[in-house]
Amino acid sequence: MSFFKKIFTSEKKETLDKGLEKSKSSFFNKLNKAVAGKSKVDDDVLDNLEEILVTSDVGVNTTLKVIERIEERVAKDKYLGTSELNQILREEIAGLLSETNSGEETDYKIPELPNREDGTKTPYVLMVVGVNGVGKTTTIGKLAYQFKKKGLKVVLGAADTFRAAAIDQLQVWADRVDVPMIKQGMGSDPASVAFDALQSGVNQNADVIIIDTAGRLHNKVNLMNELTKVKRVMQKVVGDAPHDVLLVLDGSTGQNAFEQAKQFTAATEVTSLAVTKLDGTAKGGVVIGISDQFQIPVKYIGVGEGIEDLQVFNKYEFVDSFFK
Repeated sequence: MSFFKKIFTSEKKETLDKGLEKSKSSFFNKLNKAVAGKSKVDDDVLDNLEEILVTSDVGVNTTLKVIERIEERVAKDKYLGTSELNQILREEIAGLLSETNSGEETDYKIPELPNREDGTKTPYVLMVVGVNGVGKTTTIGKLAYQFKKKGLKVVLGAADTFRAAAIDQLQVWADRVDVPMIKQGMGSDPASVAFDALQSGVNQNADVIIIDTAGRLHNKVNLMNELTKVKRVMQKVVGDAPHDVLLVLDGSTGQNAFEQAKQFTAATEVTSLAVTKLDGTAKGGVVIGISDQFQIPVKYIGVGEGIEDLQVFNKYEFVDSFFK
């Protein structure tokens, strides 16, 4: 199985390796203890491996699938040495993830959209959701930077009007990346801000419009109603907006990220995921679990604080770095 060919540039790969360092060393410390003194993969080793994967936040369901795949190989190959376990894990997890049809990207890009009815360009509208504190605003800033670097015209919309700091924080990023931002006062109607942002984006012939939204989840009904209203109002300007609803999750919260993904996907239609803060945690396995469990593609991962450290998620490079 040659899943692993060189996809990323060495610089990007280095950033990914560094960002997953904590997760990787925590995983291998546990794995080395589990196979100490054993030469072949037996039931004991598999039991230990199951526990290691679960405690590395891969998630129970995904772990069981991985163990099952390894059991099949043990049965087929009759003798599997513990020294080969690392390579087998890489191959089986990559094999499992290859069954989802996402995580194949190598660079930032947006789909080509048909022109609007009046013949003008249709901007790609990205709506970003997620609870406060997960790195939502930073993710938006870094996305704006990457799209702009690709020569695309970007407009930001500050529709998280419930937190004064949210508007200011987004403004800091808009200034830093040098892209226009549409805002109103704190407490104003988020749908109205989104409407203004889309209108402004269309008038400026923007390629990408990124809309920030409020990060509240304590009342799913309110959140659902609000996001539905924001979408409905955006569609008055761009008929099929938003083209992507990106849920940002904090990878350092491990299983809590799974929980948030479940809650948000129940409250609104989410079409892609970004998992942030992987560099500061040993819980990087959560990306494997989320990628497998939710039929929603992980599009971006945050592997550092630098402006370049938000990467497109490529499952083969990720697994390669994790189990290298």
